Parts: sequence; structure tokens; C-alpha cells
Amino acid sequence: MARRSLWRRLTRAILLACLAVVLLAAALVLMLRWVHPPTSAFMLEARWDAWRQRESSYRTQYRWVDLESISPQLAIAVIASEDQQFPYHAGFDFKSIREAVRAHERGRSLRGASTLTQQVAKNLFLWSGRSFIRKGMEATLTVMLELFWPKERILEVYLNIAQFGHGIYGVEAAAERYFHVSAARVTRGDAALLAGVLPNPERLRADAPSRYLLSRRDWIVEQMAHLGGPAYLSGIEAAERPGSAKP
Repeated sequence: MARRSLWRRLTRAILLACLAVVLLAAALVLMLRWVHPPTSAFMLEARWDAWRQRESSYRTQYRWVDLESISPQLAIAVIASEDQQFPYHAGFDFKSIREAVRAHERGRSLRGASTLTQQVAKNLFLWSGRSFIRKGMEATLTVMLELFWPKERILEVYLNIAQFGHGIYGVEAAAERYFHVSAARVTRGDAALLAGVLPNPERLRADAPSRYLLSRRDWIVEQMAHLGGPAYLSGIEAAERPGSAKP
């Protein structure tokens, strides 16, 4: 009897601790709807790795810029490259996940199917690596982001914290570093180049594009046109209105 009572108290304590963590995470997510993040978990981890490896020259290049001051070409290029269903899903693109699993079953390498919301959850709050615990936390944070943030905020934060090179985070720092212009003045082709490096920003360079990156840029430009260009961004607002549906 005493052992059973101890087990009940332990279980209750664990559940209460989990609830406290969830509530704390929810409060943080809600706060960051209005407060611009000064850094991200991914940036902090990269800085820690550089310190451990005694990379004294490492610097984090990160400058926040509001969505209104970012070229629409950059926004649509990232959506075309990473998450074409962004205005319409609720954080998870189950169609892309199914297609990735089926392709893997046919012998192809397992490709990622993360949405922009999932990437914000992972890069802003979590550590790198793969585990069921981290995936569970990522899924929980993704749901919170979709509940508490409008799509415009998710896109804005993604564009500001995404990695575009070694120590380079956000479209403003990337545009200045690679093209010597602000994020507001990035052209369609250069926006596609920046979006093209996202799968592997440590190896791909927008200012010295490989043949692969140039091919990827051309594909992204085609996808941008197929989606309708910057006009597609109006779907982000329309999709959030009551009664809206995927066209």
C-alpha cells in the first residue's frame, strides 16, 4: 500500500512538472508574438560549438528587420523553396510527409518535410539532433506557434532567424554580407539564391554559387512564378480569415 501511494505521488509530481513546463513554454511563445527574439537556441548552440572548438574568429551576424522592410521576393522565395502550403496548413504538411515516406520506401533518401512553423519551433527554442523527446517538444511548440501567432509573425521570425551561412542569421545580415544591400532591396534572383542555401547553409554560398545551387536557384524562380510571385503572399492573410479555404 505504501509503495502504491508513493507511486501515485511520484506520478502526480511528474504530471505537474510537465504541466508547468508546457505553461511556461506557452507563456514564452505568447510573449514572443510581440517581442523580437534577441537570439535563438540555434545561434547559441553554434556559438557554444565555436567556443569549444576554439574558433576565435567566429561571430554571430544577426540583425532584426520587420517584415514590412523585407523584400516580398525574399518571402515568396523562402515559401517556394521550403513550404509552399504555408498559408493553408496548421503547422504540419501531412501530404509532404506522406510523399517523403513513400519516396523513402522506394529506396530514395529520406528528405525533410518540415514546415516553416516547425523550423521556427526547432531553431528558436530547441537543440539540434534527433530524439523522440525533441520531436515531441517540436510538435508541441509548433501547435503553440500556430495557435498564438498569426502567419505573418511566423514568416517574419523565420526570415530573421534562418541560417544563411557560417554565423550568418536572418535575411538582413545575409543580404548585407553577400549582396551589399538591405533585405528590402534584394532582387528575385538573389532571393532565390538565398533560399537555395537553406538546406545546407554551411556548405552552400550565395556569393559563390555552385552549379547545384544555380540549378536550385532556377528551380526556385520557376516555383515563385508558378505560385504567382509576391501576390501569393496575400493568401497568408486570406487563409486566416474565417471561412477561408485552400484555392
